[in-house]
Amino acid sequence: MPGRVEGKVVIVTGAARGQGASEARLLAAEGATVVVTDVLAEGEGVAAEVGGTWVHHDVASASSWAALVEAVVTGHGRIDGLVNNAGIYKVGRLLDTTEDDYRRIVDVNQVGVFLGMQAVAAAMVPNQAGSIVNISSVAGIRGINGALAYGASKFAVTGMTKSAALELGRFGIRANSVHPGVIDTPMITDLAGDGPGAEERANKMVRHAPIRRLAHADEVGNVVVFLLSDESSFCTGAEFVVDGGLSI
Repeated sequence: MPGRVEGKVVIVTGAARGQGASEARLLAAEGATVVVTDVLAEGEGVAAEVGGTWVHHDVASASSWAALVEAVVTGHGRIDGLVNNAGIYKVGRLLDTTEDDYRRIVDVNQVGVFLGMQAVAAAMVPNQAGSIVNISSVAGIRGINGALAYGASKFAVTGMTKSAALELGRFGIRANSVHPGVIDTPMITDLAGDGPGAEERANKMVRHAPIRRLAHADEVGNVVVFLLSDESSFCTGAEFVVDGGLSI
């Protein structure tokens, strides 16, 4: 029985670890040819594991995106899907956030998504088909206390996704955003720290959610697979929330 994304060529950014690596594994298991990208060298191991292609790639660089798209189209003939997964998180309240910190987060989380959509959509238009999945956050649909730049960047992803859906629909290209809550990945480990009290700090993040636990990265990845598959062929411009009810 063919996989849900059998034969599709999909780029996953930020796929060296955590949520991106999980998405790459699930897509490959469902039949996709996966192009794994990251600035972290561990991505090469993920690509080997899933039988995909590894590309060292800086999402904040337009030239890096151009080189990636050219390499994928040359090597595989087309691009069917893009997962704009790469992102960074940094704690910082309004009065404490430096301009450099703000711009760095926006460059990766917001400008990186813009550049990715622009570069990949141009390659999808001739085929009159494609699916773009932008990983936003629960912080992209509600305010976040103590991480202003991150919240701003994720709200931008939400808005850009809707605009892209309006513009690209006539070319058969869909764009949707996914909004994870607190996911058990290295990013959350970095935030909660390790050692004494780490588990308690992590659990505190989800104490107000109806489903009071951290999510597994695969629980986000399964939604991504759905949005890249033909099962979601009439879904575009939508927000898919995977937060255990945290945003209710």
